[in-house]
Amino acid sequence: MSVNAELYDVIRKPIITEKATMASEHGAVVFEVGVNTTKPQIREAVEKLFNVKVKAVNTVLKKGKTKRFRGRPGRQRDVKKAYVTLVEGNTIDVTTGL
Repeated sequence: MSVNAELYDVIRKPIITEKATMASEHGAVVFEVGVNTTKPQIREAVEKLFNVKVKAVNTVLKKGKTKRFRGRPGRQRDVKKAYVTLVEGNTIDVTTGL
């Protein structure tokens, strides 16, 4: 497996929501990451993929809700989000794609 494939296993996709847009005004970018990834792994992946300096990484683990799918009970998957704060002067444009 190549190095970039491993980095994209850590960082799955950017999250573009109203709350993430408000965070981007303060120099933060929000990514969906693997549930078992650590903050140092996230920092390393963002720095290597986007050639930026990371100031801080904050994570949120959202537990999956219990829902009904076609009348049967099921469970949504857990999602881990990383709020990556960048050093002044660094930016990532997530609207153009990875």
